[in-house]
Amino acid sequence: MTDTDAERNPMILSLFRKNSATEPVYAVYNSIVAQSRQPVFYAQWMVPDTVTGRFDMISLNMALLFRRLRHGTPEAKAFSQAVFDLFFKDMDRSLREMGAGDLGVPKKIQKMGNIFFGLLAALNEAMDRNDPEALAGVIARNVFDGEDGPHVRALAAYVTAQDAALAAQSADQIIRGNMSFEAVA
Repeated sequence: MTDTDAERNPMILSLFRKNSATEPVYAVYNSIVAQSRQPVFYAQWMVPDTVTGRFDMISLNMALLFRRLRHGTPEAKAFSQAVFDLFFKDMDRSLREMGAGDLGVPKKIQKMGNIFFGLLAALNEAMDRNDPEALAGVIARNVFDGEDGPHVRALAAYVTAQDAALAAQSADQIIRGNMSFEAVA
């Protein structure tokens, strides 16, 4: 990792720190993973039911958590960091289980981290501007390889609804492990 990469993605360096996962961190991460596995994403909204598609959905739901906690207390930021750490430790474990070699895993993890932070930045920019077309573009690029259609709009509407639902939840409750997503329509 270059110094520039480290400056852009300081969270990725945390993978080398001690385990910061607590029960609430596991609870929130498990909620994100469970939400990301909802069949509607893959069966109706055409998210590819692949390792990459599932990574994209976890990243998208994780980005919503980060949006919710980004202006929070230092405790909320530390919680975000701990969820991030757990996410990428889980990705590391998954890659190794799929047979990725020890030498290739760190590069893949770095690439995944860059993909996540790119998604997070683009998502924040589009949503902060309240720009549905830009949000649909972010979804199309990051989940559907640039493809457009009603399924992209459906996923963009989901993101907007979940962002509002998470905004209505107390940051204190979230960092205690009590985060819930709205039902997927």
